[in-house]
Amino acid sequence: MPAAKHFSTSDGLQIAYYEWGGGGSEPPVVLHHGFVANASANWEAPGVVGALVGAGRRVLAPDARGHGESDKPHDAASYGEQRMARDLGGLLEATGVGEIDLVGYSMGAVVSLLFAADDARVRRLVVGGVGSGIVECGGVDRRALSNDSIIEALSADDPQTVEVAGARAFRWLADALDSDRRALIAQARSRHSGGVALQRISAPTLVLAGDEDPMATRPQVLADALPHATLQILSGDHMGALADRRFAASVVEFLA
Repeated sequence: MPAAKHFSTSDGLQIAYYEWGGGGSEPPVVLHHGFVANASANWEAPGVVGALVGAGRRVLAPDARGHGESDKPHDAASYGEQRMARDLGGLLEATGVGEIDLVGYSMGAVVSLLFAADDARVRRLVVGGVGSGIVECGGVDRRALSNDSIIEALSADDPQTVEVAGARAFRWLADALDSDRRALIAQARSRHSGGVALQRISAPTLVLAGDEDPMATRPQVLADALPHATLQILSGDHMGALADRRFAASVVEFLA
């Protein structure tokens, strides 16, 4: 993992980001991770960064506010995917980047869709770990795994007492990454549910969804709601789909 660089947000936070590769003529690829994860866990560990750099791409990936090496306030007013989308704009300003290819997973997919709906600098877009919930719930699908159960899991003194399997997986990941659980709870309480202006996204889009992902059910609904979208089904649940070798290969091929 390269050393983290930082930039300041409009509300005074320090956001960490990482950079790999470079030198090619194509736009940089910006990767936005999901809830609880960070740039390394979501993108470097499963080989997405390596595949992109191997294809000659420059890669930028932030740690979202509340995650990784970025600042972690504990007030819910500092969070929400719309704030994170504004942070993406701050990243582009800090790095002097113009046009980009943008990839987001789960929470990061919502962030990326919000950004692409309002910013013409997105040339191509890839979103994973989301499906019909974007259209029907206005954000990450919490019908199969409630937000309350995730907050309860992150709040538990003993993770062994967490009964909901999906929520327990988020708690295990938080503990494995030594996360600030109060910051994660603040984000969970501020998650975006106000919808996305999908019709404003002009960038060609690839939707990637695991065939056993309860948070990305009926992904064709999302693909159909986007003006220029292609759907690919992968193997795995919400956390496992990233480990499907086709995930990284599909991202590289689509963005080429």
